[in-house]
Amino acid sequence: MKITFYGHACISIQIDDVNILVDPFITGNSKASHININDIEADYILVTHAHEDHILDVEAIALRTKAVIVSNYEIASYFGGLGLENHPMNHGGTWGFDFGSLKYVNAIHSSSFPDGSYGGQPGGFVIEGQHKNIYIAGDTALTFDMKLIPLQTKLDLAILPIGDNFTMGIDDAIIASDFVECDKILGYHFDTFGYIEIDHDVAKRKFFDKNKDLMLLEIGESIAL
Repeated sequence: MKITFYGHACISIQIDDVNILVDPFITGNSKASHININDIEADYILVTHAHEDHILDVEAIALRTKAVIVSNYEIASYFGGLGLENHPMNHGGTWGFDFGSLKYVNAIHSSSFPDGSYGGQPGGFVIEGQHKNIYIAGDTALTFDMKLIPLQTKLDLAILPIGDNFTMGIDDAIIASDFVECDKILGYHFDTFGYIEIDHDVAKRKFFDKNKDLMLLEIGESIAL
């Protein structure tokens, strides 16, 4: 499994020959100006909620790649109305795809499209691949619902927002990693703009002091899991 960070909350996950893209917001992110969305492959696009900083490049990438958009019913229906292939889900639901099983789990946040229309309820995703399992929290506060995840899935990686203000911050993300019983963390949703800028050294030290590994990738950087 190969994971690439494209800035903000945009992650690419390659499982064998399948490419999964999460919350593509690249062309609107000045820090990701060196990333060309036309170079990104996607068989599936997972969307956690409808805010512009998570859906901006969904349509353009899906039109080019013919990717299947997977999200809550409202978001999937919205993109379906644009003629894009989609798979609607809702909280607690699991579906088997060619890359493994995907479960749509709770997140505490808001969700509306850029025009203010209703974007359904926000969520996160648990992917159980053939060899590795990961949790993509989406934009969320710390919630006891996270404790449900390890009752069914032993995680190899948790992808957690750490920028604070709009989501969990560093301290709550450490607690979240306890809740999901995963000490290997990929941080995201940080540094894109002033409200969510963090001190990288402080963040890594706080996780290290709790015997946890926090990875903060550069935009365009990849890791193998």
